[in-house]
Amino acid sequence: MISVVAADEPYFSPPSIGDFFPPALLFEGTPFEFTRISMVQLIATAALVILLLWGSRRMTVVPGRFQSVVELGFGFVREQVAFQVLGEKDGRRFLPILTALFFGILFLNLTGIIPFLNIPGTSVAGAPLLFALIAYVLFIYAGIKRHGPLRFLKSSLVPSGVPFYLIPIIAVVELISTFIARPVSLFLRLLLNMMVGHLMLVLFFSATHFFLLSMNWFTPLAAGTLALGFAFTLFEIFVAALQAYVFTILTAVYIQLAVAEEH
Repeated sequence: MISVVAADEPYFSPPSIGDFFPPALLFEGTPFEFTRISMVQLIATAALVILLLWGSRRMTVVPGRFQSVVELGFGFVREQVAFQVLGEKDGRRFLPILTALFFGILFLNLTGIIPFLNIPGTSVAGAPLLFALIAYVLFIYAGIKRHGPLRFLKSSLVPSGVPFYLIPIIAVVELISTFIARPVSLFLRLLLNMMVGHLMLVLFFSATHFFLLSMNWFTPLAAGTLALGFAFTLFEIFVAALQAYVFTILTAVYIQLAVAEEH
């Protein structure tokens, strides 16, 4: 049966997957196609660079407020991620790239709750895939740098103490879990969390618009969905920071496993 909605009848349009495929703004149909999400990613990157340069251009022994915030962010990654997982020696080696990962993911995540941007830069596959590839390359590089290619491959695929007859099975399992599942899980965790968060925010605020403007006698429902929208916005800020932290600390854990003598 086909239902027809009258032209003057209020109609609620829920969020859809189409939000993540906006029309091209520039270079349509080329590998360099530029969309609204690409613009959001550029804005987030520019904002991150400007804030970090601004916060570190005149470093003083007694920091001001802004310098204190920047130093707090750097200190968090250094102490809670790099040094805690990798130790001081390896932590210092990988601290710059881990810091870049954390702040890059954080700023792209936060664009989902910024007015007029309203979509996370990590809610499309490109950015999470790039971050996952960076983590993957760091893991491989750290292992080869510490152990050499053959020893790293052997220790990754065949843990010590495995009986000879189980080596083929264990090697296949370790190949999938170490070299395939790790980058894929990093990619999917970040992508799907930010996609779902965006859809939920759009759902709440679209419902508020519908109840308030299209069916104004449902004002209590509009107030309820608006309150849920603001509450979920605060939750999304937490999720944005949490996902940046989880991605960065897992990258550090994978590097630690690669450089460890037994892993």
